[in-house]
Amino acid sequence: MGDMKKRKLPGNLYDPRLRFDYENREHGTVPTDTTREPFKWVSAVAYKNVHRIVARGYDTTELVEAGYGFADMIFVDFQARIPLIEESQMLNYILILSLEDGLSSPAAISRIVAKSNVYLTQSAGASILAFGHAYGAFSAFGNMLNKYLIMVEKGKKDESQAIDEMIEENREKEYFGISDLMLKDPAAKRIFERAKKLGVARKYIPFMEKVVKRAKEVIPNPVDLDMLGGIGAAMMDLGFTPEATWAIIAVTRSYGAGAHWLEEVERESFLKYGETLTPKEDYDGPEERPVPSLEERSKIAKPFKAETLEEWMRKREELKKLYGSGHSIVEEIEDPRKLKEKK
Repeated sequence: MGDMKKRKLPGNLYDPRLRFDYENREHGTVPTDTTREPFKWVSAVAYKNVHRIVARGYDTTELVEAGYGFADMIFVDFQARIPLIEESQMLNYILILSLEDGLSSPAAISRIVAKSNVYLTQSAGASILAFGHAYGAFSAFGNMLNKYLIMVEKGKKDESQAIDEMIEENREKEYFGISDLMLKDPAAKRIFERAKKLGVARKYIPFMEKVVKRAKEVIPNPVDLDMLGGIGAAMMDLGFTPEATWAIIAVTRSYGAGAHWLEEVERESFLKYGETLTPKEDYDGPEERPVPSLEERSKIAKPFKAETLEEWMRKREELKKLYGSGHSIVEEIEDPRKLKEKK
């Protein structure tokens, strides 16, 4: 050890900016630093001891005994308040609509995962992970709606200008909340009617109704309010943030996913690894061809190398026809300079 101390150590261990002398640093257990607050997890949501569970200051046992229900508790957890009866009724209405909608993509995914003999939580988790921008993008929808309402509230644009800009910039987005999905199904519009009847349509629903009306005028194909727009605007009028809305609806959908998991397990058998066969009839790729020998490789191999931009574009157009190559997917990346201008 003595010889090691005399040897010059590598790196910046002797840098005078270090807050300790590396060679003479303490070894073993170092006493707790009492000059600063030790790290610990803290939460403003809830606490629990052997006698009670308290959420946002309310004893949950007392809430239940007083007659408050699940919808009321969601307001307590996310907004730290007891809701109006009408608000609780509106949330309950939305939760029931969101709980089950048959064999949707997330429900189907929960059943596919169930075939591998997994736990219910894995199946329900896979279902929630299927919530992309084309299905259940409540956070994206809500943040979009907020963006244009804030423009109006801050006086940057009048309402009609903000509505036109919202339609122009988002009409092709999956999370727009207005589409051709609900032209014959009145469920989304019923959400707004229910909210108005209960007196909880505050600013988001009236604004969204104007957007829908204008969208019908300027979009050539038939469109109307869809479930994403209906639920998203109604939840925000109840005081929930876009992110809270996403979490609440996703967890609500997990109950339906759990029911599908149970049904799949009880009605069908599990699939073993390698058991599933994929017949040639389901394949529409290149025809079968012989594998060339390594000697023949140089005659058959084709590089992607292109000498000119035109040649590169021509090769890329060919690859767009090859599904599964990724060449037909176009990622829209905004110009950073334009982002600065928006700020």
